[in-house]
Amino acid sequence: MNNEIRTVKLAAELTAAWLANPSTRTDREDIPAFLTSMYAAVSDLSSAVSPISLDKPNQKFEPAVTAQRSLASPDHILSLINGEPYKILRRHLKSHGLTPAEYRSRYNLSADYPMVAPSYSNTRRVMAKSVGLGLKSQKSSEKIDIFLEAPRKPRARKTPKSPTED
Repeated sequence: MNNEIRTVKLAAELTAAWLANPSTRTDREDIPAFLTSMYAAVSDLSSAVSPISLDKPNQKFEPAVTAQRSLASPDHILSLINGEPYKILRRHLKSHGLTPAEYRSRYNLSADYPMVAPSYSNTRRVMAKSVGLGLKSQKSSEKIDIFLEAPRKPRARKTPKSPTED
């Protein structure tokens, strides 16, 4: 009974929203027919046996390639989902609705399994160093270390001039 009340309420809310739309043009005689069809559609949807789930919790995933083969080349990483090469896996995983942690757990990979190809990572590191990223703090710490390590030279004292030397 409670489910039927919810179905009627939802059908009425959907019908009210449809009628509130300014582009909807209908006669008063058509409203009960629309409400009846909306109720039928909502009750058909609510009587579904189980909600649609994309990933079953007990589902085993078979990798397209082995984990060793996926890391064989330094230029790319092969996806275990489809076997395609990628320099960065994060965007590919996001398109499949996965995070790196979910990907690692799905295929039983270690926590340090890389998401970026080694050569691409090295290229980005070289580029960042050429731009000067990370050098500012290093230079300032070097200056501080040099300042602290350098021995101080004694200052030469100025001797007062005597009035007869001029």
